[in-house]
Amino acid sequence: MSLTLHFHPLASFCWKALIALYENDTPFAPNIVDLGDEQSRTAFFRLWPLGKFPVLEDSARGALVPESSIIVEYLELHYPGRTALVPADPEQALQARLADRLYDFHLHEPMQKVVLDRLRPEDRRDPLGVEQARAQIRAAYDMVERDMAGRQWALGEAFSMADCAAFPALFYADRVEPLGQTHADLAAYLARLRRRPSAERVVQEARPYFHFFPYYDGRDP
Repeated sequence: MSLTLHFHPLASFCWKALIALYENDTPFAPNIVDLGDEQSRTAFFRLWPLGKFPVLEDSARGALVPESSIIVEYLELHYPGRTALVPADPEQALQARLADRLYDFHLHEPMQKVVLDRLRPEDRRDPLGVEQARAQIRAAYDMVERDMAGRQWALGEAFSMADCAAFPALFYADRVEPLGQTHADLAAYLARLRRRPSAERVVQEARPYFHFFPYYDGRDP
């Protein structure tokens, strides 16, 4: 087994890489990084000094691959499977990459800003920044609601890297800024994603850690 994924089961960006691996039953060795453990933290920073996961290590090719989107692209290039996560058609591939970036930058990152602010001491919180992040999340909801009208997956009928990006972003954002009753197509899309075996698996594996999530309300996610 040449692939090792360095990650944490609760980390939302790690879910994107895990979903890509699980979609195609790609064999890999999981290495859970505990940043609270000095030995684990030191070993990971030695491997990747920026200290952000996930990171994919490929011993067969001598490659170290950071960043969740690049990991998905790398897997598609070197370890393709039954689910083509990056469409073969160049125009469709461009749309998949665009959707991936939109989910990451305009939904995932503002969600993380709200979550991280909750973890700060009260005297160091940023109420204005949090409200701006929430507004960005709501704007992203509106955009995806329009895009998902009549669609099964982010690009249409085929599951892609865009859907790998969408699930963790939407799953956690819905807990930070609940969808409510105003985004029926988006809510239905999230429900379809959740039923996908690869997505359900990441949720199951994260369950022991959900109590660390500051917006966890004790209910079964």
